[in-house]
Amino acid sequence: MKANKLLMVLAITTAIGFTGCSPKDADIKAAVETKLKSKPDMMNVVADVKDGVATISGECKDATCKADCENMAKEVKGVKSVINNLSVAAPPPAPVAPPASLNTSLDASTQQKVRDGLKDIPGVTVEFSNDKAVLTGEVTKANRMKIMQILSSAKVKSDVSQLKDKK
Repeated sequence: MKANKLLMVLAITTAIGFTGCSPKDADIKAAVETKLKSKPDMMNVVADVKDGVATISGECKDATCKADCENMAKEVKGVKSVINNLSVAAPPPAPVAPPASLNTSLDASTQQKVRDGLKDIPGVTVEFSNDKAVLTGEVTKANRMKIMQILSSAKVKSDVSQLKDKK
């Protein structure tokens, strides 16, 4: 009987001794977070530990960072497994080129193309203002159509409000 009691006390003492030696979840959590926060890319990562299972969450800049976080958490003493709930940040949007319509001046070759097209139409003058061709003068209906075709083929915005029709 005394031997049974002695064995029982010894078993309980041993069990308490072994469970007291294993790291506590709070200590594991602190160790995981300290290790992760040692890298600037991992500053937005947090950990939670329950029964030695570390759950990491937050945001990483890319998939490599996500995998590195998991591997680093696994290296911490007392971590049995890692649940990786990290998300990868969306890449920044690519810079968008401004639309061609925002170009505020016509290049010299476009201006010359318009001038060459209009040189055979008498009574018409053209001035270029920012991204527009401003036409003045007096023209026939047939020549007005030619002018519109010239401007269209050159892909030029125009102001033809000062063109008057010949009678």
